[in-house]
Amino acid sequence: MMSDAVLVLNAGSSSIKFGLFDISGIDPRLFCKGLLDEHESKPGITVTDAAGNRLFEKRRAPADGDGDALLAEILDWSSDYLAGGRLAAIGHRVVHGGLKFTQAVRASPEVVAELATLSPLAPLHQPHNLKPIEVVATLRPDLPQVACFDTAFHRSQPEVAQAFALPPSITDRGVRRYGFHGLSYEYIASVLAQFDAKAASGRTIVAHLGNGSSMCAMVGGRSVASTMGFTAVDGLPMGTRCGNLDPGVILYLMDELGMDARAIEDLVYKQSGLLGVSGISSDMRSLLASDDKRARFAVELFTYRGGRELGSLAAAAGGIDALVFTAGIGEHAPAIRERICRDAAWLGVELDAAANETGGPRISTASSRVSAWVIPTNEEVMICRHTSRVARHS
Repeated sequence: MMSDAVLVLNAGSSSIKFGLFDISGIDPRLFCKGLLDEHESKPGITVTDAAGNRLFEKRRAPADGDGDALLAEILDWSSDYLAGGRLAAIGHRVVHGGLKFTQAVRASPEVVAELATLSPLAPLHQPHNLKPIEVVATLRPDLPQVACFDTAFHRSQPEVAQAFALPPSITDRGVRRYGFHGLSYEYIASVLAQFDAKAASGRTIVAHLGNGSSMCAMVGGRSVASTMGFTAVDGLPMGTRCGNLDPGVILYLMDELGMDARAIEDLVYKQSGLLGVSGISSDMRSLLASDDKRARFAVELFTYRGGRELGSLAAAAGGIDALVFTAGIGEHAPAIRERICRDAAWLGVELDAAANETGGPRISTASSRVSAWVIPTNEEVMICRHTSRVARHS
């Protein structure tokens, strides 16, 4: 196998998802994907090919499960797998790029230092995103690394869409609406014309529904408004995140329940959303299969908030030509798509029930004024595209 390749890393708090892509063609092609898991009783690495066949697995005793060593093994395994091909660069998903980083950049030590200063804006994500960059810089200092940002796509929003009604003494410190899931939205924007040329050049609302959920209004493929704001906890209810919350609730929790910042952080990020409301699970599949009234209410709240945000985004875009569902729930839960589309009938969405059950891609009727689609997202391909481009020109 003699190909140039890009390794894409998406790091979380206790795991790293990765993919190795062939970049010798017009668009990236997945060689293999895997998971570096530090959380299990026996940390390790699992790699499968594009079809899901297992290629490699290695487990370590917990005492030997150092993440740095496991990352080194991924680099070594990737080089062996390429069999003489060249690992050209590594691309990283970085949640926050702030106001300065509006496109993917070479992850130099100076850039990483600047990105570290944004950690207070995304404390549960940013440090974990940056750690593999620092580890790889030590292991393979010759290997180009590129940081790709979840916030960058939303910097096209008008200033008023990014603003909070707070004094400049606060907003000048970077307190504003950033929006997230930008790599997913950017990918959808890049392929939308293949499904609906009118939507690609017109007004489209994309619903990225998964364990983390948000929606984005796009006009001509550019973000004009999004549900997530200063942090990735805002907007829609999610698996364990509460979504939109009156700031007065935070004051109440502090004054009446004596909760400090860390306890509130744990509540709104990890104990709320579908899990908190249902008391059963953060997994939409489990809730849809349950007869428990709390599970049913959690689903109802999720779809109700989705419908309300859809209306808000349609107003921000000046109308709607298309609705796109993507990500885990958006791609695989026809019951959720049906509820949101039924609630959006007033906007001109007319659901094709049979097409929705089979997953589309078009799930609206031929006569529907607003087309509705199911389009799988691919953030890793987007990261690979950016990484290949930046590495070639830097």
